[in-house]
Amino acid sequence: MFFLSILIILLATKLAGDLSVRLGQPAVVGKLIVGVVIGPAMLGWIGSSEIMEELSQIGVLLLMFMAGLETDINELRRSFKSSTAVALGGIILPFLGGYLVGAAIGMETSHAIFLGLLLSATSVSISVQSLKELNMLKSRESTTILGAAILDDILVVVLLAFVVSLFGGEEVNLALVISKKFIFFVIAGFMIWKGAKWLMKWLAPLRVTESVISAGLIVCFFLAFVAEEFGVAGIIGAFAAGLAISQTSYKLEVEHKLEPIAYAIFVPIFFVSVGFSVSFEGLGEHVGLIAVLTVVAVVTKLVGAGLGAKLTGFSMRSSIGIGSGMVSRGEVALIIATIGLESGLLHQKYFTVLVIVVILTTLITPFLLKMIFKERQAKQEHA
Repeated sequence: MFFLSILIILLATKLAGDLSVRLGQPAVVGKLIVGVVIGPAMLGWIGSSEIMEELSQIGVLLLMFMAGLETDINELRRSFKSSTAVALGGIILPFLGGYLVGAAIGMETSHAIFLGLLLSATSVSISVQSLKELNMLKSRESTTILGAAILDDILVVVLLAFVVSLFGGEEVNLALVISKKFIFFVIAGFMIWKGAKWLMKWLAPLRVTESVISAGLIVCFFLAFVAEEFGVAGIIGAFAAGLAISQTSYKLEVEHKLEPIAYAIFVPIFFVSVGFSVSFEGLGEHVGLIAVLTVVAVVTKLVGAGLGAKLTGFSMRSSIGIGSGMVSRGEVALIIATIGLESGLLHQKYFTVLVIVVILTTLITPFLLKMIFKERQAKQEHA
């Protein structure tokens, strides 16, 4: 059954991606939608399982690792001011929007605060794929989005720890949480500066097959593991690993050999698995709330992050594009929703609603990016 599942996923994602491109949309849109179609919510051909979850995690890590490989670290430093403004704008407005919606529907104050925090999350794994398809992954806008997403992740995780310790009935040492984040970034900084170069020089010459790509993956999974151990999303660790390898002479070889592996099997499984969380049971009474939360989630992130970009010198179109790239909540928001459920800050009846909202923001993001940057893509293709 496992092999049949892989067969269906690969065939479905390739056909759906091709159809999406023929309709003038990014291939990732078709891949995400087909995940809902073949998943438990509709046809039920593929179900969520532990092994699919693990393969999906590898897919998203490889996606972010390759994004790091293609990111100019000097441009990332130069865009720090813009990334900070985008991250702050992309947290403040969604937080206020989520809190106000929660208060309006009668949530307790603590639950409304948690809802605002959940809508503040950002996951750029889908944005990365969309920008790659638009040939914009090395652009200033893309670098700003990636930098902002890292800062967003740090701030939201710290705020989450504070909210859970204050309202969730759990004792959380906030100083310890912040210290762990700091230690991770010290380790990641060391790997980007010297550590990855030393590891690659030691591992790459080993007289075994594909030693270079294996060494690159060792760095990737090491930093992803360290990130999760210190309370940071594994995708941030994978992105940092890509940045680290990009500073070595092995960058091109790792990139060229890894891309076929990732896009042949692991990344398609990740895209499809996004749709596995969708369930349409009992949603009839919550359609209005889903619509309101989705609009609030999209508009507040778009305006907040876009305003941060505009205030730091981007054009109006680029600012809207950066805001669009921050809209997807992805797996980060799903993790936060699960934490809320476990800590009693999110009622079960709202969990499925928020999962649907997260999926919708993930689906909307590629459409927005395509719409904003289609002219630049056309010029690049013409050139």
